[in-house]
Amino acid sequence: MADSTMTFLVLGVIVVLFVSNRVPVAVIAIGTALSLWATGVLELEEATAGFGDPTVLFIGSLFVVSESLDATGVTTWVGQQLIDRAGTGRTRIVVYMMIVCGLLTALITPNASVAALVPVIVIIAVRVGQNTSQLLIPLAYAAHAGALLALTGSPVSVIVSEAADDAGIGQFGFFEFALTGIPLLVGTIVIVVVLGPKLLPHRNAERMPADLSELEATLTHHYRVDGDDFDRLFTRSFGASEVIVPPRSPLIGDRVYPGMRTDSGELVVVALLRDERRVDNPTTRIAAGDTLLVRGTWQALSTQIDQDDNVVAVVQPEVVRRQVVPLGLGAKEAIAILVVMIVMLATNALPPAVAGLGATCAIILLRLLTVEQAYRAIGWTTVILVAGMIPLSTAMRVTGAADDLAHALVDAVGDSGPYPLLIGVFLLTAVLGQLISNMATALIMIPIALSAAAELDVAAAPVLMSLNVACAAALLTPVATPANLMVMEPGGYRFNDYWKLGIVVMAWYFIISILLVPLIWRL
Repeated sequence: MADSTMTFLVLGVIVVLFVSNRVPVAVIAIGTALSLWATGVLELEEATAGFGDPTVLFIGSLFVVSESLDATGVTTWVGQQLIDRAGTGRTRIVVYMMIVCGLLTALITPNASVAALVPVIVIIAVRVGQNTSQLLIPLAYAAHAGALLALTGSPVSVIVSEAADDAGIGQFGFFEFALTGIPLLVGTIVIVVVLGPKLLPHRNAERMPADLSELEATLTHHYRVDGDDFDRLFTRSFGASEVIVPPRSPLIGDRVYPGMRTDSGELVVVALLRDERRVDNPTTRIAAGDTLLVRGTWQALSTQIDQDDNVVAVVQPEVVRRQVVPLGLGAKEAIAILVVMIVMLATNALPPAVAGLGATCAIILLRLLTVEQAYRAIGWTTVILVAGMIPLSTAMRVTGAADDLAHALVDAVGDSGPYPLLIGVFLLTAVLGQLISNMATALIMIPIALSAAAELDVAAAPVLMSLNVACAAALLTPVATPANLMVMEPGGYRFNDYWKLGIVVMAWYFIISILLVPLIWRL
């Protein structure tokens, strides 16, 4: 059996497995790489190359950068700004969210913008009572459209611009892509607002954060905290934590009273509740089931309570701090690291993987996150899925499977004219883009599209721009782009949740590619 045929067979099997939703996606991804090796399509080094691919390293680093923004309260602040301006209505939230994502993507690519905004949108969903599944696919789709607002929005735009220069028509301007990107983004927003509630599922991720926005008021009332003692329980430097004394704790029998310091001297007991009533007697002895409210610096709270097996935190101090302290300690440093990374990406001063890994090292060295927190922040399912699917992209190219599809397109179009060529280029590019990376798709399709355009005496500019739009239309599967993958877990999505809304949005991309592009760049 020819290697190209075997590649198509492996592709068909994994699509069936993805759609069935019965096998963990990480297992499918690893199985894909192993299958391509076992069938002799790829050598072992090629089949496992995805796990060391720079794209995978970049995606992993983006999770850490995103976590640093969340840990320092930057995402809390951004979420508050969005809620203050958009309110709690779904329509306004979707519109504001997608505009912000699109503009951010124009600077830092879809993967980076989605990684930065996912935790923000999850918190917003919790606070306004929306399902994350109603918001996160729209976030990814906004990133796809936003990628065409500027040259820096996507590596594919850079490849297309260089191809235009090589073809003798000169590079596209930095903002020339926005002539398609703006209508793409506006149309996508309209489609999501109108059809999203019907075509997107109504569910959340298996684990959702609690809404802690009113926690300070709740604790103040519940424990009857005297305002003379503390102006606020939560500040940028200090916080409070509610802990329960479990059975058999060594603390049982110890004397406790409001205002006393713990043995470490770093925490102060604010109040004690027993049977839901505050106890102020200085001779009170701790009993199993008592609840203590303690206060100290955020660092002391995290260190003391995390390492103390004698009490159980109702909510971990680190979780509380992230939600209740906008722009907390380390926020300026986290923003500075993000800005530097954006500049490096926008100017192509450093390869994306280097910029991302450098940002990760800076985050740890500045103690915005510990190494353990950085490890926990990485979405390993996403990383493994991308790493496992990269060999399929390689196989499509090296076996000639992708070329077979592309040449079939040229034969089908024949000499029937420019518009059939644009339609054929869009359809084949869009199909390939659901299965392999859009960069690989662009590299495969550009020479074929230009060759076909030359044979039919069609201008290269509209063909390349149409192809660029089609590459951005990777909307129908979670494996189409890393941005799609990043929203899968927090959105509680399944494989077949993407195409229902995605096919409608893709139809809009088709209209832009076939009807608008030739009006701007003449055939």
